[in-house]
Amino acid sequence: MGDRQVVEVQIGRPLRADSDVVSRCHLRMPVVVRVPPILDDGTPFPTLYWLTCPLATSRIGRLEGAGGVRRMEGKARSDPGFGDRLAAAHDEYRAERDKLLPEEASPAPSGGVGGAALGVKCLHAHYAHSRGGGSNPVGEIVADWIEPLDCVVPCVLDDEMNPEWVNTP
Repeated sequence: MGDRQVVEVQIGRPLRADSDVVSRCHLRMPVVVRVPPILDDGTPFPTLYWLTCPLATSRIGRLEGAGGVRRMEGKARSDPGFGDRLAAAHDEYRAERDKLLPEEASPAPSGGVGGAALGVKCLHAHYAHSRGGGSNPVGEIVADWIEPLDCVVPCVLDDEMNPEWVNTP
């Protein structure tokens, strides 16, 4: 089974463009993919790094549900160094994505991490950026909160979610 099929099972739908796996877990399963800024149907897509790992997605969802976005927004406001690093992460993300845009792209995606102009829109996107190799202070904190991604069996097996895989807390 190829990476594309695994990612489609992980996210529960077909991919809308060819995407490259940029991070894997210890079981060699995709964790993060890099998505082109223009999807196959011509739709602009601001999210360059997409989290596919169901364990990380679930853990981060619980963090968001417990006020994690609000907490990181507060940290960015109260800690100028952190806020500056977050702004730099948005700039880095935007520049990396925009280098991949075809010249004739119109409309083009905009914003930084996850399409946000600034701040913290989604912990998943910040973690994916960090896990994909970007310098992202929010993603680094989220990694400390959710890792290790310590599955004992692969999440995907034979083109479906592995019935032996357990979404650990």
